[in-house]
Formats: sequence, C-alpha cells, structure tokens
Amino acid sequence: MYVKICGLSEPEHVETAVEAGADAIGFVLTRSPRRVTPERARQLAALVPERVLTVGVFRGEDQQAVRAAALAAGVRGVQLHGAHPHGDFTALKDLDLTLVRAVDSASDLRCGAYDEDLLIVDAPRPGSGEPWNWAAVRGRPSGRWLLAGGLDPSNVADAIAAAGPWGVDVSSGVELAPGVKDSRLIRDFLTAARHD
Repeated sequence: MYVKICGLSEPEHVETAVEAGADAIGFVLTRSPRRVTPERARQLAALVPERVLTVGVFRGEDQQAVRAAALAAGVRGVQLHGAHPHGDFTALKDLDLTLVRAVDSASDLRCGAYDEDLLIVDAPRPGSGEPWNWAAVRGRPSGRWLLAGGLDPSNVADAIAAAGPWGVDVSSGVELAPGVKDSRLIRDFLTAARHD
C-alpha cells in the first residue's frame, strides 16, 4: 500500500514519516494552516532520501506560480488540487516531476486523464478531515490512485477495504490540531495502512 503523509512542516515529523516507511511526503505551498514557504520546503525536502517522493501541494495557483514555487522548493513532485484544467498539467510536464491530480469523486477518475502520474480522490470537502463514503468510489478510479479525506489510524484499514485504492494520503488525520502533526499518529497510520 502506497502511503503519502501530507502537510509536514517540522523536521522531526519528516524524519518520522521517512523512518516509518512513507512513500511520499507532501509540503503545502498554498493557503492552508499547513502552509510552508518554498524555502522551508527545500530545507525539509533535503531530509528526504531519493526513494521517498517529495511533493509540493498547490490549489488554484496558475502554472507559472506553481512552476516557480516547485523549483524553489526543490520537490520531486507537484500536486494540483481542485479544478485545474488539463493544460496546467501539460504545461508542467517539461519539469520532469511526478504530477499528482487531486480531485473529489465527482471528477474524471481515470489516472492519467490529465497527463498526471498519480491521482488522489479526496473528500467532497477537501482538508476538512471529515470521513466520507469511501465505498462509493470502489471500482471507479483507475490506475495509480490514492484515497484521501477523513483518514486516520483508526479508520484507514476500513477505508482501504471499502474503496480498494492503490494508496492512501493523510494530513489532518495525523494531527493534534490543524497544522500540528504528531509523530506517534504518523507511525500508527503507516502501520494501520499496511496491516493485512
């Protein structure tokens, strides 16, 4: 099970995620309680080995702003969240970064439909931390897709069983408060996500 831990802002939490076996780590470079500057993201990304994907997360910025921030942050992937047009993904292909499209379940759920490498299917209210009907997407997304939205260590195994994703993505579900990650919850989430 591919696991992405998103919204990290402190070195200790980045190190915990890497040590616990995360496949990807997200740094939020858009309006959010989890936002970090590109410079801070670069410092944090430097702690991450090549085998773990580092992702800059954006929502609504134009592709020139995304391009500049991603290059400044030194991340190996770019996540565009929400109603970004296909052209935004195409325009970023020359960066040779992993492209991630994050949408809700009402969108086109074919991974690669927008030239992206990974697809995240999120809750109807992304970032709310509220669980939603994960089973409603079972069998609909195709390719390398991650389930997100309302996941935490206590429910991720059930969500995986319900939706059948290729991977999972968590942010608020490993926090003590908005933007405040917890190392124990990060470890617990990774363990629960991969428990057979």
